[in-house]
Amino acid sequence: MPLDETTAPVTPDLEALYGAATPLAIAKVLDRIDENCRLFISHSPFLCIATADAEGKQDVSPRGDPPGFVQVLDDKTLAIPDRVGNNRIDTLKNLRDNPEVGLIFFVPGVGETMRVNGTARITEDVALLEGMAMNGKPPKTAILVTVREAFIHCAKALKRSSLWDPSVQVPKGTIPSLARMIKTQVEAMGDTVETVEERIEVAYKERLY
Repeated sequence: MPLDETTAPVTPDLEALYGAATPLAIAKVLDRIDENCRLFISHSPFLCIATADAEGKQDVSPRGDPPGFVQVLDDKTLAIPDRVGNNRIDTLKNLRDNPEVGLIFFVPGVGETMRVNGTARITEDVALLEGMAMNGKPPKTAILVTVREAFIHCAKALKRSSLWDPSVQVPKGTIPSLARMIKTQVEAMGDTVETVEERIEVAYKERLY
């Protein structure tokens, strides 16, 4: 039920409501990538990247590749390949106007996650991109992240969600296919659902890179 704005409470005193952060929660925040962060990143095949445009409107986008796809260039710099997609390029357009970025790395089977905050820019450096090639195809660009903060996040959220527990996986067919969901959202989709589903499957098999 929508919140009645006329009776909505004012923003509470969050510090008084939640209490002070523990000393460890503050002390664990690094200003660089240390050996533990490097190890975590080297095993991570998936991350989410948060950006915002010049007006502060936000976007979060997934990124995935074989473990270690994010390169640690030095203890302050990460390089993330930008693979082929649907050409919305929301993340890149945001970074063009606003360099602030937040990352969260996941490792399958590990409850803890790793968070990185900092600034980012887009690069077309040929040597760097060639080193990120998959199936002989380098990305068109990469995102260079300058690390301001890096820290390991506890496992409470993943434990609550049982994210890695196979027994809670949703049975296939519970969620409609991408094509079927789009068909209900975009009436102008001219092709049949079956045609779009076939095209998506081909793209998943042949055009990941």
